[in-house]
Amino acid sequence: MRRITTKKRKTTIFPTKLTQLETRLKKRFTNNHDLSYTIYQLENKRIAVFYITYLIDTNKLEASLLQPLLEKKETLSLTSASLLNHIPLSSGKIENQIDHIFRGMLLGDVFIYIEDEAEAISYPLKKDEKRDLSKPETESVVLGPQIAFTESLATNMNLTRKAILSNDLVLEKIMIGKRFPKEVRIAYISSIANQEDINTLRQRLKDLEVDSVEDSSVLIQLIEDHSLSIFPQFYETELPDRFTYSICKGRIGVLVDNSPTGIVAPTSLFSFFESTEDLYMRWNIGSFFRMLRFLAMLISVFLTPFYVAVVTYHYEIIPTPLLISLGQSRANVPFPPIFEAILLELLIELLREAGARLPTKVGQTMGIVGGVVVGTAAVQAGLTSNILIIFVTLSALASFTVPSYLMGTTIRILRFPMILLAGLLGIIGIMLGACFIIIHLLKLTSLGRPYLTPIYPFNWQDLNKTFFRLPHHMDSKRFISSRLKDLYRFNKEKVKKKKDIDE
Repeated sequence: MRRITTKKRKTTIFPTKLTQLETRLKKRFTNNHDLSYTIYQLENKRIAVFYITYLIDTNKLEASLLQPLLEKKETLSLTSASLLNHIPLSSGKIENQIDHIFRGMLLGDVFIYIEDEAEAISYPLKKDEKRDLSKPETESVVLGPQIAFTESLATNMNLTRKAILSNDLVLEKIMIGKRFPKEVRIAYISSIANQEDINTLRQRLKDLEVDSVEDSSVLIQLIEDHSLSIFPQFYETELPDRFTYSICKGRIGVLVDNSPTGIVAPTSLFSFFESTEDLYMRWNIGSFFRMLRFLAMLISVFLTPFYVAVVTYHYEIIPTPLLISLGQSRANVPFPPIFEAILLELLIELLREAGARLPTKVGQTMGIVGGVVVGTAAVQAGLTSNILIIFVTLSALASFTVPSYLMGTTIRILRFPMILLAGLLGIIGIMLGACFIIIHLLKLTSLGRPYLTPIYPFNWQDLNKTFFRLPHHMDSKRFISSRLKDLYRFNKEKVKKKKDIDE
């Protein structure tokens, strides 16, 4: 059988003449009118400097590269190696593949080529366009650091490194995107994180076959376990302290260039109800607010459907005084409870969406005034009862207590199918909907880990860290369910031995 061999495509054009190199560059960047290609004559040597103008920091280019280049006197020994040692920039490197040069120019590199040499020299002088550090917008906190991530990957890595001063912190670099590559960093503590989770996440990122990744939210949808599920499986945060705290607990973080949020994986359902403020408050107060969020989730999902089911099918379970008041409230309402509830829920969602899209001050006014005016008008017009407005308002307020915006949105959307089931089948419909949600959650995974950990599979030692916030001196163990390399944060016995200064 005849063996067919394929030759590797030759991507180098060096050594070459400067005119040939210029022709090759202008052909490649035909539609780019900002290509700068300048030829300098240094005694008996001709040198070309080329780059994309708007991507380059001109101050660095003039002071750190062009000035030392033009002041070089040893023209007889002018080579790529000697020039690399002469220019006072430590980031220079040799490049001889033309495809890599094309890509480097788009990333903000400046290239120097000496005529008839076998390689060119590249220097990253990209102009950094970034905004200053500011307060978080979607995850507002009262206690703790008031800093949010920015769109600059370098700034986000700096914030991460500043919070975790350890040699074990790894910021692994991966380029994603075949046509429009973007830099992504995997952050983890090598001495703590589960190696299987690291390998799984790294493999999923490397296996992506996409043109580009616009944002960390898009990346999550590409690599999560169940992309068709309404429940988020990775946590997305704009808080550096939450990001670093999760990494110290043994989880893995992901930072995407040009994205102001970080990704944390693997996560469980209960992780979305934790807040960094729980750490900064006293343990009993933090535990109370955490349990309050779990209660708020149940209220938000089931309160309005329960009202619809009771008013439609189960009048007998309503106390007589409340039943009289309810009958008087609904006397002038021509619609059935299911239509009435869905109408009000849609109205709440419209007000919330309008308030989010308007400027901050106008949006807050729109949400408050719109809710009061429209709600009052709806009752007076006989479109709905005032008791249902109370239930719908409580459900909406309960959904806003969730720290995660994605999980809060999921809870609000779940109310609509639950209302439909309650209107069709009553309390039996609510139970069917609840069973379907539980079965769906049991099937979900996050980076291959069960989504309902530590409830399923059950682990009683992790329950106290999930639903309560233990005192810091008692929280010596990390999550056992995560199967980390190092389970202990500190020696619990040594912490108990407190000594005064005179002992």
